[in-house]
Parts: sequence; C-alpha cells; structure tokens
Amino acid sequence: MAKKLDLMDLKQIITLHLNGCSNREIGNTLGVSRNTVNQYITQFKSTEIPLNELLELEEGDLRELFTQRTTIDNYRFDELMQYFEGMKKETYRVGFTFLYHYKTYSASVSKPYSYTQFMEHYNRRYQKVKGSMKLEHKAGNELMIDYAGKKLYVTDKDTGEMIPVEIFVGILPCSQYTYVEASYSQQRADLLTSIANALQYYGGVPRAIVSDNLKAAVTRASKFEPQINKSLKDFAQHYNCVINPTRTYSPQDKALVEHAVNLVYQRIYYPLREMVFFSIEDINTRIKLLLKPYNDLLFQRKEASRLELFQSIERSELKALPSTPYELKDYTRAKVQKMGYAYCSIDKNYYSVPYRFIGQFTQLSVSNSLVEVYHNHTRIATHSRNKTAGNYITVKEHLCSAHQAYSSWSPEYFKEQAKKHGISVMMVVEHIINKAIYPEIAYKRVMGIIQLHKDYSSERLNNACERALYGEALSYNYIKNILKNNLDTEMLDIDNLKEVKSHIPKHENIHKENTYN
Repeated sequence: MAKKLDLMDLKQIITLHLNGCSNREIGNTLGVSRNTVNQYITQFKSTEIPLNELLELEEGDLRELFTQRTTIDNYRFDELMQYFEGMKKETYRVGFTFLYHYKTYSASVSKPYSYTQFMEHYNRRYQKVKGSMKLEHKAGNELMIDYAGKKLYVTDKDTGEMIPVEIFVGILPCSQYTYVEASYSQQRADLLTSIANALQYYGGVPRAIVSDNLKAAVTRASKFEPQINKSLKDFAQHYNCVINPTRTYSPQDKALVEHAVNLVYQRIYYPLREMVFFSIEDINTRIKLLLKPYNDLLFQRKEASRLELFQSIERSELKALPSTPYELKDYTRAKVQKMGYAYCSIDKNYYSVPYRFIGQFTQLSVSNSLVEVYHNHTRIATHSRNKTAGNYITVKEHLCSAHQAYSSWSPEYFKEQAKKHGISVMMVVEHIINKAIYPEIAYKRVMGIIQLHKDYSSERLNNACERALYGEALSYNYIKNILKNNLDTEMLDIDNLKEVKSHIPKHENIHKENTYN
C-alpha cells in the first residue's frame, strides 16, 4: 500500500525544477523514478498555480492539492526509518556524527538516499525546535560542581601500585572563580566533604549548588524532577541553600563547569604529568599551588582575573557560612519494639523512644555524635551515639511506668521493697538473690513473692516467709502454698523447731532467743 504524500519531497521536486534540474537529475537526487517526477511536474502545471506560490503554501493546502500520489519508495523509505530508530539511540553518545551514520547506512542498503535527503528525512521525523540562549549568571547565585573524567594517581610506597583518585571541580559561574580538589572517590562522604571545602574556600554560600546527576547526589535521575538523596538535602539545609541537578542530556546546563574541567586538564593536570605522589594530601597541596595562578590569570576580553571578579562582584553576594561544620549522617528505618526501643542497624544498638510509639515505623538519623529518631518527619528522640554494639541506650522518661520501674530493678531495690513487709520477707528476698548466678534471674521470682501481700496482707506474708526460712524452702510456690493453706497462722511444732533451727540462715536482724519459747 502506498504511503501518503511526503510534502517535503514534493517541495524538493519544485525547488530542483526551479533551479533548472532535469527530471532525470531530480529523480536521481531524490531517489525516485523519472516517471514519478514527470507525473508531478505535470500535476504542478495543471493546477495553474505558479511553482513559487506552491512553495509558499501551507502543508494543509498542499495536501488537498496532492492527495493521491506519493514520491516515496515504500521499501526503501522503510529501510531508512528502521535505521533511524537504531541511530536515534546513539545520538547522545560522545563522538556521534550524522556523517558517520550516513556512511554506515549507505553501505548497508542497495539504494541509499543522498546525504541531503538523509538529513531532511531525519529532521522531519524527529522535529525539534531548539533554541539557544546566552545564560546570564547572577553573582552569588550558583556553584556548579562536577568531577573530571580523567584521573590523577597516588602511588603506594610499598607496592608501587598506582591508585586512581577523583578530581572535584567547582566554579562560581558569574566570576568563574574555580576550586579543585582530589578525593579518593565520588561517594557521598567524599562528595559532601569536597563541597564543604569549596564553600570554605569561597568564604560563603551561594543560593544553589548545581550538580551533575551523580549517583552520590541523585537517587533517581529525571530530566525535569530528579530525586536528591537525603544526605545532600540535609547538607543543603545546614548551609541554607538548595540543590539543583542539571537536566539529563542537557550539557548546556553546566557548560561552564565542563569548560573549567578542560582548563583544569591544561593548567593543573599537564604541569603534574611528571610528578609522583605518595598521598592525596601531597596532590592537594600541589593543586592549591597551581590553582592560585589559574585564578589570577587575566581574561583576554574582560581585562580582569577570576579572583578579581570574585572579589569585586561575587563575594559580597554569598551568604555567610554556618557557625558549625556539617556532620555526615546515615539513615535507617526501624520499627519500635514492644520494649520501646528502635534498633539502629548502623551501629547495632537499641535506642529508646517514647512508649506511645511502640509498633510504629521510625527513621533514624545517625551522625558521628548523635542518633535522632523521627516519626512522620517529627523528631521524637535524641541520643548520644554509642558505637559499641549491643547496648540499650535509654532515656528513662521514654518508658511507660511499668518499664520505668523495671529499669530501676537491682538487689538493693528489691531488698528495700521487701523490708516494707517484714524482716523475714527481706531475708527470703536477700537469700534468693544471693544464691542466683545472676541477680536478674531472681528478680521475677522475688517480685512475685513480694506481691503476695496484695492478696494476703504484709503480716501473713512475713509469717509465711518466716516458716519458709525454717523449712529452707525458699520458693514462690512454697510460700504461696503456706498462705493458701493458712499454715502461716499455725504455731510451729517446738520439736520440729529444734530440729530445723540450726538450718535458719544467719542474719543480724534475728534475735538470739527463740520468740516461740
């Protein structure tokens, strides 16, 4: 089936005809048969509209005049369109040229279009109106950052291994005042450190930091609304500025920093080409020495240096640096456990939160010195960080009343509680705790004994404990059975008393004389 009329080819026929080309030449140029050109020239003349005026007609008017014919060889055109589909994916690669792909296309088909038609068909299929504008950069408005594509190297003294290092480049686009620094990686910690050092170098903070779509800066790239990672947002908040990643596939957004990188190759990399460095500090020391003349160099047209422009028009527009340096933070999520603690997987510790958040999901922000716990973006707890794993870090006020009492448990605590109900109760509690391998094992047992006073009174509990002491049966169940069977109200048998008296645990509060005699 013939395709609809290609109006672009139609106007090309008219243009070539007006330029004096023969029908055969037109056919060869456009890749159509001479008979097809003849038919269209005949149609043009039959409209009685001058050819110059046909060229000026809108597409809709031309379509109405020529709806039945096509100048397109369907198979040949389809070959071209299929090639364009593959070629389009390559247009953003470094070094792409249309001429290279035209030669590849020409070699792969039997009847290739001319290069002019190749480009006309491509531009028609991928119509894009591109504007070019001169970007005016306001003083103190932006800091553009990027990493150089080429590496410098640190040499290991022992092994001779050459370790590649990254080169961070920052530029204030208004004055083009440039900062350069070497770091071991482009990871988040190194990136934020380099930006902080750049701001310290400038002595102030711009309104925005324009970054490339670095993995350390952007969680999800997007041409219009990239997602910034939380650490970089927190960094920007600390410095009272914003992060503005460049659009993907839009190198014009950061043309100045790209140009700065190329200049860094010339003014810094090249002078260092013969040098060997054994530490990253050595590289940065040398970079600072070369950076000064780089920023002092006069612009040919502006008759001023980067430093002079910075000092005269840009430095005063920067905002003040914060009073404290930024602390890098890590983030993790945790569900608050039934005990009222959120587990921090970063340092493997447990941090308390107010008990009303038990069962809720929280986010932990972990810096070098602090752990902050957030629920629905509201901070609910702050702790000093403990880097030794396996600890429970507790703020007592976070716990419910029952848990607060639990956190106060100790041998002294239980002895004081038992003493309120009688000397014998205290002796039983003290004996149970002292005999336990770990005091904590006995806490629940003695708590159960003490709480028997609620059902039987303190007096009866003390009598029951006294009987248990003589019988050396110091357990919760034995004392409870004494109370349940009212054995605490019965007098101890004197003969039995003599037999078991020697087994009574010694204690300073027991009278030397037997009170039953």
